[in-house]
Amino acid sequence: MEQIIQLILDAGKAAVDLALYTLLPVLVIMMALMKLLEARGVVAGISKLLAPVLNRFGIPGVGVFAALQLTFVGFAAPIASLRLMEGNGTSKRGIAATLAMVFAMAQANVVFPMAAIGLNVGGVLLIAVIGGLVAASTTYYLFTRSLEPDSGEGYLEVKRDRDTSTVTLLIAGGQEAVEIVLKSLPIILIAIFVVNLIQFFGGIGLVEVLAAPLFDFLGLSSAAVLPIVTKFMAGGTAMMGVSMQLIREGVLSIDEVNRLAGFIINPLDIVGVALIASAGVKTASVVRPALAGAFCGVAVRAVLHMFFY
Repeated sequence: MEQIIQLILDAGKAAVDLALYTLLPVLVIMMALMKLLEARGVVAGISKLLAPVLNRFGIPGVGVFAALQLTFVGFAAPIASLRLMEGNGTSKRGIAATLAMVFAMAQANVVFPMAAIGLNVGGVLLIAVIGGLVAASTTYYLFTRSLEPDSGEGYLEVKRDRDTSTVTLLIAGGQEAVEIVLKSLPIILIAIFVVNLIQFFGGIGLVEVLAAPLFDFLGLSSAAVLPIVTKFMAGGTAMMGVSMQLIREGVLSIDEVNRLAGFIINPLDIVGVALIASAGVKTASVVRPALAGAFCGVAVRAVLHMFFY
């Protein structure tokens, strides 16, 4: 029992560290900026410009912000765009396509730190865009075809709020971010605890034995099992920490990480899905079709990485 309590405490420390020192700063800044840009009409202008191209893939114009935030800030950053879409009248179908795209693409908080150990950043980001477009298109045209279509052109009507002060807008966006992070803390803690529990009882070793034939066929070592299990149970940040440690120990090679990147570098895991889906009611209601589309996008990414690396 003492060991189980220690696992709980370790999971708690890891969850609080991730929520308060990684997610909270990023999300507060991003949501504060999005609140300001929305009020000043910047978001509306850019979404109107990009809507004709993005609409072909089922992505509303604002969806480009979600992709950019994921690619250059981190996996929690797109919540700011999704929250904006929740309140501006974007259809569930458009939100689902954007959500699928976010789940299928590569997040900056994993890609750029791992560049220091040899991850092919250019290749990862290029293939991630392809996967994201596949995810959005399949979600919009296949998995959500029964939902209501978009009524507009996928962009925001330009409405500028010049009366509310900049400070007030920034604070309002930051407060929304704090609420989201606090709501996400329990699921993050539970996910990390489950991974610790599986490892404690030898579950990882069992998976390594069972997956050995498949890994041999793919040219991967059994050491890749731990990062994969960690990723889907505890998230990309935890996976990155485990992978970098294994590479330093010489157990896992960077070539293997590059081959697996399409499969493991994305927010499609328990922590990522739970956090991003908390953006709002509409977003939560279309998680299922978005996941179906995201799996298609991640599958395309995984095949391309295996083929080219």
